[in-house]
Amino acid sequence: MPETVNRRLFLLGGAGAVAVVAGAAGLTQAGASQGAGLAQPLGDVFTLGVASGEPTATGIVLWTRLARDPVAENGLGGMPDRAVPVQWQLSKNEQFTKIVRAGNALAGPDAAHSVHVEVEGLAPGTEYFYRFRSGKAVSRVGRTRTAPAPGALGALTMCFASCAHYGEGYFTAYRRLAEDHPDLVLHLGDYQYEYASKAKDVRKVLGPETVELADYRLRHGQYKTDADLQLAHATAPWQVVFDDHETENNWAGEIPEASSQTPQGPAFMARRKAAFQAYYENMPLRRSAKPRGSDIQLYRRLNWGSLATFHMLDTRQYRDDQACGDGVKAGCDERLNPTRSITGERQEKWLVDGFHSSNARWDVLGQQVFFSQIDLTPGAAEGYNMDAWDGYKANRDRIASAMGNSRVRNGVVLTGDVHRHWAAEIKETYGSPDSKGVGTEFITTSITSGKDGDDGTNQAVLDENPHVKFHKNRRGYVRTKFTAGELRADYRIVPYVSKPDATAETAASFVVEDRDPTLHRA
Repeated sequence: MPETVNRRLFLLGGAGAVAVVAGAAGLTQAGASQGAGLAQPLGDVFTLGVASGEPTATGIVLWTRLARDPVAENGLGGMPDRAVPVQWQLSKNEQFTKIVRAGNALAGPDAAHSVHVEVEGLAPGTEYFYRFRSGKAVSRVGRTRTAPAPGALGALTMCFASCAHYGEGYFTAYRRLAEDHPDLVLHLGDYQYEYASKAKDVRKVLGPETVELADYRLRHGQYKTDADLQLAHATAPWQVVFDDHETENNWAGEIPEASSQTPQGPAFMARRKAAFQAYYENMPLRRSAKPRGSDIQLYRRLNWGSLATFHMLDTRQYRDDQACGDGVKAGCDERLNPTRSITGERQEKWLVDGFHSSNARWDVLGQQVFFSQIDLTPGAAEGYNMDAWDGYKANRDRIASAMGNSRVRNGVVLTGDVHRHWAAEIKETYGSPDSKGVGTEFITTSITSGKDGDDGTNQAVLDENPHVKFHKNRRGYVRTKFTAGELRADYRIVPYVSKPDATAETAASFVVEDRDPTLHRA
């Protein structure tokens, strides 16, 4: 097979692409002496696919998780209660005739037989291919890339997504995202949902509501069997953060959603610990993110040359409880309390310090909930979502002010959570049409949550919020292209998720020019 391979063949080949290259470069023989010691053949253990993430200019994380039975009730994938040897390879081509790194790992039951390989010493801004082997089983091939070298200002195609409820539809939007050939994917939360199956679900969700570690492992396992999700992971490196549903809806710090009915303290913290453990096991994260009990270090930065710095935020673990009992509320003075925080003091300082030391063309916040002010109650009353940054107004305003009065050249916020496409201009203060613009916000709709959606315009809310420029209630994702001179965002939608294989189209496009925090329709 020639070294120049049609990119579409790789992306869409799935298991067939593995068959083309699995025998190359001796991988089917690599580590044979280790595999010979197994008590019995394990069969196909790469049923959950492969992934990569956390790219730097010289390194990448490679991930897989072994599972003979991805939906085993105990969450352990039908694997034996012992460590299993795994070999991995990283190559400059899909045929694996230009292998640059290779090694061995052990996948053990204490981490649900997941593997996190941190590869270093790579070339900046370079495309690589990777695969795994265990026994006679060979994984599919994944494509990844390193970040550019410091100082580089070349173009970046990045897609971001959130809110994928397995029961509410097919993950076709992940496949369409993969077909865009992004250099990087950001996932901004609600990668999986905690709920048990419901009568009106499009697809059956297995297991009870996730509370115990086995529940979360099973839920991640079922999601990872989805071919469209596997393709998206295999196409590009991912940078991930969670929101609420990876643990429980609308949790805040150490407080569960229904704090008046649900036991707090040890019971919820045990659930949080289990959720964090399963999240780490199933994501291409570095060892620095490995949970310590019920805590996980998830906020961090990703530098893409000098073009962009991605500040990945955690708006769940350190937040105060939602004001005024949560929900959309009018007249909630509690939300104005200057001590209320969605980030926690330490993360806020980390972010603001990053703004003041920035050398990037674009400073991008990858985070979970609506950042810009948005009055959701048309008319004289003002109704704000207490789970979003509007419920933590002072914290939001301090960060917006820092974005507009620091070394940040172009401030951008990327958001998930709300199951709708939105676009907004971020103001230093709200209430006046001529308030200083400090950045732009792009909010992605869900992959499936909310099911098919509709074509309603929500014009009343748009009229109430002149800084909000766009709304669309369809499922999909956002495709962006960063260059030194502009950022372009394409709002990609699919017409339905209640059945598979929908086509995708662009509902709207916006351009932000360098040094101008204004949304321009493309």
